[in-house]
Amino acid sequence: MMALVRLFGQAGALRCLLTTNTQLTTHLQSVHTSALDSSKSEEPQAKYFPPVKTPMLPKDTFKGKTAFITGGGTGLGKGMATMLSYLGANVVIAARRLPVLEATANEISKQTGNSVHAVQMDVRDPAAVAAAFDSCEAKFGLPNIIINNAAGNFISPTERLSPNAWKAVTDIVLNGTAFVTLEAGKRLIKAEQGGVFLAITAPYTRSGSGFVSPSASAKAGVQNLTKSLAAEWGRYGMRFNCISPGPIETEGAFSRLDPTGSFIRTLHKRIPAGRLGEVEELANLATYLVSDYSSWVSGEVVVQDGGEYCNMAGMMNLLSKITQEQWDMMSQIIRESNKKSKTKDSSS
Repeated sequence: MMALVRLFGQAGALRCLLTTNTQLTTHLQSVHTSALDSSKSEEPQAKYFPPVKTPMLPKDTFKGKTAFITGGGTGLGKGMATMLSYLGANVVIAARRLPVLEATANEISKQTGNSVHAVQMDVRDPAAVAAAFDSCEAKFGLPNIIINNAAGNFISPTERLSPNAWKAVTDIVLNGTAFVTLEAGKRLIKAEQGGVFLAITAPYTRSGSGFVSPSASAKAGVQNLTKSLAAEWGRYGMRFNCISPGPIETEGAFSRLDPTGSFIRTLHKRIPAGRLGEVEELANLATYLVSDYSSWVSGEVVVQDGGEYCNMAGMMNLLSKITQEQWDMMSQIIRESNKKSKTKDSSS
């Protein structure tokens, strides 16, 4: 807003903008407060961006292939596992909670008719990771697709973080991804098989973010690991990419990032598409990136957020909250300022 103040160059304009800014702040606060009692979760423009939840790839795209997914028992991991299984893949889902994994595996198998193998694994433990890949090999053979989806995150002022809290997040996100990638990669190199790796990160890796600094740091590391190995291990027939999704409501993530439930009720208002993402939308993008249809895509971070990051990054994008009447008023101020500048130039 201050850039416009400098542009107008008048005390009247300054008063106008300060008033406008105060009104906008008050308006945004009232929207947030009223949203606590509202079930509305979309903006009007969301009708132009309808989510398509059906698989976009042919039914047998992954027939004969095996996908290994960390954090596959719930949320995004479950969504990707379901779609890959529907498209013909043998799927292995790995995480710490075996009962949850087994229930998910049975549910997906009943839906798709394809086998889903549940393996208990803590990504922070290299020995457990090795054992999980042993189980995968025994069941289906070496995986063709490895998706690093396991994550740990919670909101906290950084000054409140203990070393153990920092380590808990970075061990899962960065070290866990590295352990899984190294274990799978070494086996694939030895077998001369090749493979596709996909990691799920977050848009704030580009800017950093307060209150989730361990996650922001760790996911930025995952993206650099992805780019590094895309360059180094392409010679072994491997591809590496990331998806950086915006807000998609899943129970596991939002229970720690939005414990009161108030944030999610207003989050759609800052997304140009006017709505949150859907699990199936991410799953469709993921299946494309691990398929042969994207065999020339490697070392990329694909953002899928309905335009949220661009909207939040542009310093002038808050002007979308200004009414037509306010625009008329500011346009008049600009015209008057321009006339005065021309008069001053001609007289000097």
